[in-house]
Amino acid sequence: MRTDDSRSALLDAGERLIAERGVEVPLRDIAAAAGQRNNSAVHYYFDSRTGLIEAIVDRRMNWLEQRRMELLAAHEADGTGHDLRALVAMLADPILELLDRSGVSHYGRFLEVVRTHPVIADARRLAGSDRVAVRIIATRLTAALPHLPPRHRRRRLETMATVLFALVADYERTLESGVRTPGPDDSGEIVDMIVAMITVPMTAAAD
Repeated sequence: MRTDDSRSALLDAGERLIAERGVEVPLRDIAAAAGQRNNSAVHYYFDSRTGLIEAIVDRRMNWLEQRRMELLAAHEADGTGHDLRALVAMLADPILELLDRSGVSHYGRFLEVVRTHPVIADARRLAGSDRVAVRIIATRLTAALPHLPPRHRRRRLETMATVLFALVADYERTLESGVRTPGPDDSGEIVDMIVAMITVPMTAAAD
């Protein structure tokens, strides 16, 4: 097996097994699932468990960043580049496109698992906020919520990534179990739930 193929197989196996069994899944199990006879294959290619997790995140984030930039350009062209629902869709839609495009069926669950693990020291890596497209979208989302005090606005936007990962993870589970089949309104449903969460009026007690 070529080096690139071996590395890609380890990334695929790591994403799936971490999603299914948690961050502490034995690295030898990941190597075996990737068709590697050497139990130290993960250390050889990624140095550590942390390196593997970061490589899995970066691999998907690179494609997501490119797709979000395309969507930003398209919405700028039709005048909806600052519409709140369009902004949320630009975050959510590419993840579901990724699942459909490449047969990825564990990435949402992977993100749900690793988002709270200490090996990811910089939360911006998971949210993608170190990427230009996500920074633009986040800035515009902040401006689209003028009815919220800054502290509550920031809290809702920080929570949005957690909610998005959880919804996509649940979506993956229902597809895998056969509870549902993919439909044209799937992404819209997820976007609607997130928009409702970040725009719901504050209660007097929360003020």
